[in-house]
Amino acid sequence: MTHPYLLVLYYSRHGATKTMAQQIARGAEQAGIEAMIRTVPSISPESEQTIPEIPTEGAPYCTLDELKHCSGLALGSPTRFGNMAAPLKYFLDTTSSLWLSGALINKPAGVFTSASTLHGGHESTLLSMMLPLLHHGMLLTGIPYSVSELSTTQSGGSPYGASHLASTDSQRPLDKDERALCQALGARLGQLALQLRNPS
Repeated sequence: MTHPYLLVLYYSRHGATKTMAQQIARGAEQAGIEAMIRTVPSISPESEQTIPEIPTEGAPYCTLDELKHCSGLALGSPTRFGNMAAPLKYFLDTTSSLWLSGALINKPAGVFTSASTLHGGHESTLLSMMLPLLHHGMLLTGIPYSVSELSTTQSGGSPYGASHLASTDSQRPLDKDERALCQALGARLGQLALQLRNPS
């Protein structure tokens, strides 16, 4: 049996979703579980494009084996027209072997996103990322209103998952409420992963 870890899997174009992933990982580790941060490669309409197996910077690319053996999953993407970004969807489309074997059934999962405008599709993007996780039989969790920042935030954050308002230039940093909500999501996923792995 592998050691427990929360897989924090994301795609980021301008860095905001990456920063959210780091905050979610911090929350998970505060809950007592290892966080494994992974990303996915970009894709291109140019069919001859090749990408090195190891990224030149940032998190390593996720493997199906790392997804298979995780104890829980936090899945993140920037908003693309109210939907997840194509590179993340492309990766999820390669996971049919895990679906066939039922490898992710009954593992907790949560989602997070960043968008450049306040009403730019945060919630629909979060919902779009939930759909393949439901098909995998994962147990979806959001952020409960017992987390006080969910009621006070003036930017990102929803019960569906953590979100961030990056502004139109994509340069606005996470504020304290957004950081707290990311950490709360990570902590909740970490706690659930450990409880489901070792039920008392």
